[in-house]
Amino acid sequence: MRRALLAGNWKMHLNIAEAVDLARGVVEAAAGCSDRDVMIAPPFTALSAVAQALQGSQVFLGAQNVAWEAKGAFTGEIAPPMLKDIGVRMAIIGHSERRHIFGEDDAMINRRLRAALEFGLTPVLCLGETLEEREGGKTMAVLEAQLRSGLQDVPTGQAEQTVLAYEPVWAIGTGKTATTEQAQEAHAFLRGLLASFYDKNLAETVRILYGGSVKPDNVDALMAQADIDGALVGGAALKIDSFKRIVRFQ
Repeated sequence: MRRALLAGNWKMHLNIAEAVDLARGVVEAAAGCSDRDVMIAPPFTALSAVAQALQGSQVFLGAQNVAWEAKGAFTGEIAPPMLKDIGVRMAIIGHSERRHIFGEDDAMINRRLRAALEFGLTPVLCLGETLEEREGGKTMAVLEAQLRSGLQDVPTGQAEQTVLAYEPVWAIGTGKTATTEQAQEAHAFLRGLLASFYDKNLAETVRILYGGSVKPDNVDALMAQADIDGALVGGAALKIDSFKRIVRFQ
């Protein structure tokens, strides 16, 4: 049985004081939810302070990205050991905003993912198609290409530690959400790919999250799908009332 994972991606929002207040609210929201995991990914400036707020709780600290080298002349990047040093346990990799705004390609995303695994961070690999690709009937081809390249040279023992997040680009921050049938279809397809790339046991172990305008009023239906193991939440993770309802999905 795969444990649900509810993750909040705070993106470029919140100063340190605001982040700490929200983190404390998430700790309270997650209390008593022993059958699921909760992760929050604040901006880099707030990671250390939020780490303190999460001490003694069951909430995991995540980062919104991670570099592919342990140190060096990489201005603007954050190395895996630096994140580990302040208590980060998970890292979001390949988010559509990184792919489409900042031009990160599949090869770079693969390097980030392998570095995260090497240094003991759990990568959350984001995958998803644009509206043009979906309307062109290319969704599954895009997902296969992204997953294949993302997991290139990743052995079974590390692949089973990876979390996937299906995020249709056209549903991120738009208020549009894939139907439960569309989301389930994509998740089942990804799980089938994992079985073909590795084996069925690994495919049944890896958690696949849905991301793309997840809200309190649709989380229950999404989480009821057989292959949806959690949610990667953007805007609704910035308000404790909405994220609390998502964390406590039925």
